[in-house]
Amino acid sequence: MHKLSNIPSFHINNDVSIGGNQPFVLISGPNVIESEKLTFHIAEELLDITSSLDIPFVFKASYDKANRSSLNSYRGPGLKEGLEILKQVKSRYKIPLITDVHAVEDVALVSEVVDIIQIPAFLCRQTDLVVAAAKTGKVVNIKKGQFLAPWDVKNIVGKITANGNQKILLSERGVSFGYNNLIVDMISFPIMRALGYPVVFDVTHSVQLPTGQGQSTGGRKDFIPTLSRAAIAAGIDALFLEVHPNPAEAKCDGPSCTPLDQVAGLLKSLKPIDHQVKGLAL
Repeated sequence: MHKLSNIPSFHINNDVSIGGNQPFVLISGPNVIESEKLTFHIAEELLDITSSLDIPFVFKASYDKANRSSLNSYRGPGLKEGLEILKQVKSRYKIPLITDVHAVEDVALVSEVVDIIQIPAFLCRQTDLVVAAAKTGKVVNIKKGQFLAPWDVKNIVGKITANGNQKILLSERGVSFGYNNLIVDMISFPIMRALGYPVVFDVTHSVQLPTGQGQSTGGRKDFIPTLSRAAIAAGIDALFLEVHPNPAEAKCDGPSCTPLDQVAGLLKSLKPIDHQVKGLAL
């Protein structure tokens, strides 16, 4: 078995730590905010599930999906309304939040609400955006672009640390493999973790078929359990899993979204693997 790198952990908030030899964190929620009611429902269900399984939890939802396949694709409620809904999630459920930013001018307002600022894969080399996120002092989650090798993220890490921020997450979300397909290289996790920061597996976007439905992205969510188990065995620090009560009706990325009623079963299968790999007691 590959020995996990000895990296430091850090706090996302007072209740959730990541890295080191900590159990994996679940980062989960809907791909995009569809409504206040649905957002609250998903947050509450996920909190109940993770609390019962004693799995650390960060809630994820996007206020704007700027990198859609088509001009007609649903993008979300926008910055003002979206952040207000996220504020209410934090107030009601006392859970840490993550959301993605696509524009430098959004960063300051987003940093007032969330605990983790996420840089989308397509924008991971946008220096101004990465630097703006780093300067907030918040945890920064870098989605490794589909076009990058795992060792290439060291240059992105350098942009963040040069601005005095050591709270970094590195996310794998698959690598482009021909047309409309992605592949996950499991050795990317120990390679990126060896840089000294926790690694995240975005299994949802790794099963995408980019633009596989013409004007929207397809997906193969049936492979989510298989890839999740493999990544947990590889020693990841967090699993990024987008969920929806009815993926067929989701306004964004339904084909790669996990049904909400399947989350508990998936997590129950992953926890023993995580504890075995990290030498933790169940």
